[in-house]
Amino acid sequence: MPHIIEIKNLTHSYQKKIPVLNNLSLDIEQGEIFGLLGPNGSGKSTLFKILSTLLFPTKGSILFEKKDLLNSREEVRKHIGVVFQNPSLDKKLSVFENLIFQGYLYGLKGKKLTQKINTILEKLDLITRKNDKVEILSGGLKRRVEIAKCLLHNPKILILDEPTTGLDPSIRASLWKDIFALKQEGMTCLITTHLMDEAEFCDRIGILDKGYLMALDTPSHLKKNIGGEVVTFKSKNINDLSQKLKKTFSCSTKILDDELRAETNNGSDLLTQALKTFPQEIESVTLSKPTLGDVFIQKTGHSLEQ
Repeated sequence: MPHIIEIKNLTHSYQKKIPVLNNLSLDIEQGEIFGLLGPNGSGKSTLFKILSTLLFPTKGSILFEKKDLLNSREEVRKHIGVVFQNPSLDKKLSVFENLIFQGYLYGLKGKKLTQKINTILEKLDLITRKNDKVEILSGGLKRRVEIAKCLLHNPKILILDEPTTGLDPSIRASLWKDIFALKQEGMTCLITTHLMDEAEFCDRIGILDKGYLMALDTPSHLKKNIGGEVVTFKSKNINDLSQKLKKTFSCSTKILDDELRAETNNGSDLLTQALKTFPQEIESVTLSKPTLGDVFIQKTGHSLEQ
């Protein structure tokens, strides 16, 4: 698929301090759901602001459909929809009134605008709430209205910053259903998130940590590259157990959050043999397939929560 966004050697620092983005390069393909996964402080929000044309980077380049995004911001804004993490709706106005005013900003008016609003409200299952004031809507419905606003001008890419933050699991699932439907219509979606389960929904993800792009691939390929299974041990003498496992089974181990993790091609064998060999040292042990959490740990050396 052609690239809709091409980012090359992007770096940004605030007030000449340590870069919050460090020599970042990645491409976003037309029609994909691309996720930026990382904790607070990883650089996600800064990249979001730059791609939304709200911030100039310290250096680097960005092409939007082969056009220089940084020098063509007015033109690029006609083709992007931006859903901010913080609400941008007027809560005292109705859903319809919020969309009317948004349409005016893009030069839309009259019957054409009304028809466009009704079409989008139908698509997002909001038509029955058309005349409701925003202040009485649930968090999930408000977020849908935010998305509706961004679709009025037929953008080519939708950029969403932590779109499901603070929403209940059922509402999050419903919102992702809307995102999948937009993808089926050819929409490109760029989503920032710190939630592993949401990253699983993306076609590809970029893992950010301390301003660096640590990994870039599909979720399945990233997990596959870890290989095998993950065995997690708990012990009162965790450092001692780590050395014993390395020496006895020649396995790679890492201590994280007071747990000892070992990645191996045959986790059940390691689990069984470790329990037989060191029954007194092991308090508990678990066996699991690699997750994106394991990928994050392998790439960054710490868990996302840390």
